[in-house]
Amino acid sequence: MSASPSGARLAAVALLLGNVVTGLSIIGPAGMLADLAAGLSVSIRDAGLLVTYGAVVLCLGSPLMAWAVSAMPRRPLVTIVMALLSAGLLISAAAPNYGAVMGLRIATLIVGVVFTPMAASTIAMMVPEGDRSRAISFVFLGWALALAAGLPLITFVAVHFGWRAVYAMLGAIGMATTGLLFLAVPGKLRGQPLSLASWGAIARDGYICWLLFITVLWTCGQFVLFPFVGPLLSRLASGGPETVGASFAAMGIMGFAGNAVTSRAVQRFGAWRMSLVCSASMFLGTLLWAVGAGLLPAMIGGVMLWGFGFAALNSMQQARLVAAAPALSGATVALNTSANYVGQAIGSAVGGEMFSRDLLVAMGYVGTVFMLGAFIAVYVSRRGAPGEISTPL
Repeated sequence: MSASPSGARLAAVALLLGNVVTGLSIIGPAGMLADLAAGLSVSIRDAGLLVTYGAVVLCLGSPLMAWAVSAMPRRPLVTIVMALLSAGLLISAAAPNYGAVMGLRIATLIVGVVFTPMAASTIAMMVPEGDRSRAISFVFLGWALALAAGLPLITFVAVHFGWRAVYAMLGAIGMATTGLLFLAVPGKLRGQPLSLASWGAIARDGYICWLLFITVLWTCGQFVLFPFVGPLLSRLASGGPETVGASFAAMGIMGFAGNAVTSRAVQRFGAWRMSLVCSASMFLGTLLWAVGAGLLPAMIGGVMLWGFGFAALNSMQQARLVAAAPALSGATVALNTSANYVGQAIGSAVGGEMFSRDLLVAMGYVGTVFMLGAFIAVYVSRRGAPGEISTPL
């Protein structure tokens, strides 16, 4: 059902903020990896496993949780999920050791995994069909904001006040967001239950499966490098905490800009063309990082190009999946989120192993190969949905 324009806008803002909290819960360790390692008396690689193991839980849990909660009313669903996620963050601030932090992270993400796909399907139900691509892109600006403002803030707070203060801060923001979600999301909004036949229909749809494969490729390329951006800047270019924070800010600002530009341009050019632009930007960014490893301007320039495409490409993937099978959008968006986490798990594991073996420059080239594969896969996906080329979603 469509909500009033003002009601839809308020709900979109609340869901965007929920994605900020969810995004920082998932990628936050990347902004304070060195501080976590020092504070918990573990190696950088072990601290990076917070990302890897968290992604494993997320990739397995996303479709299962989406199926389990598909028919629940949206307001209590997103409100309860955000409340539990926030409580987990607050408890993590008092965790005594690495094992407790890991256990709390896994338990928290098992619950939090459902928020992002449900945010996309919720806003899609609240706006007219012609506005869905833009509305979904807006909600996913939360991830860009998590990078643009959240990660630099995490880096600053971790350096000056410690990693525990970061978890406490995120938990407090999450609790405030919980209240806004309760007020903004309509009480009678309810999704369609997903049957086992829904998953079978998705598995038989080659176009949808190819889109999910694209998501795995580009997130693999990103997460070979992303969790280790801070330590890599420090080791390769002698960058300090200020440089790391500025790099995350530059990436996030470009991500915000890329998503904003793409959410407008998609109405004119279609999601396929915009996906191609975004994947090309990410490929060129990781290539510049790899070729310019050790040169701070080149590495930051690479981060900016890479940042321009990442949030926007995810939004375009979600929009293409919703357009491909609107009745299955709850499942396909959840699977795309799961594909994101599959890529995160593989990429961060590969990156962590390479970092531990001191293959720091090679990490950039490995990420670039994945990004090139994603670009080629996006180009090939043109054949699956020719209507996207000439008409907006």
